[in-house]
Amino acid sequence: MHRVCVFCGSFAGHRSVYRDGAETAGRRLAAAGVTIVYGGGKIGLMGAVADAALAAGGTVIGVIPQRLADREVAHGGLTELHVVASMHERKMRMAELADAFIALPGGYGTFEEFWEAVTWTQLGIHRKPCGLLNIDGFFDPMLAQIDRAVTEGFIGQENRSLVIADDDVDGLIESLRGVRLPAARREVERPVP
Repeated sequence: MHRVCVFCGSFAGHRSVYRDGAETAGRRLAAAGVTIVYGGGKIGLMGAVADAALAAGGTVIGVIPQRLADREVAHGGLTELHVVASMHERKMRMAELADAFIALPGGYGTFEEFWEAVTWTQLGIHRKPCGLLNIDGFFDPMLAQIDRAVTEGFIGQENRSLVIADDDVDGLIESLRGVRLPAARREVERPVP
């Protein structure tokens, strides 16, 4: 696992624990020799992760749509910055560049990007592990919802392991490195006649 795509908020949140966690994640990923691939922004948790990794001597690759780059939210000090045409192209490029995915706290965009990565793993579009850095229990309700979906029969028990969570970035990195992904789902349930 050489490159990890990090999804996180373009806002920093109301409490400093989120920025602190993002900075720790950036530093620890850099110390582990992991290149960060992320959305290319200089603001919010995105900027905090990138700045901390760069300050620790890490490599950071940003991928940002032209529309956002034009708004001057692109980080100017990255190792590489890819400017793409659309959000769809951004997600595709980040997925191509990464070996795994980690989500930190964020909003709709973070959730959507992370769940698409998980779904692509489930479907076999790629075979890349997905983890949640559960800073201060931020993802506890989401993890409970996953477990409910398993209990209610919407997610197979074998696919529960597609989402790994840890409140410690080093533990999460180790879990992602050691994960054994279940076989990709190849068939869909047939309707009852």
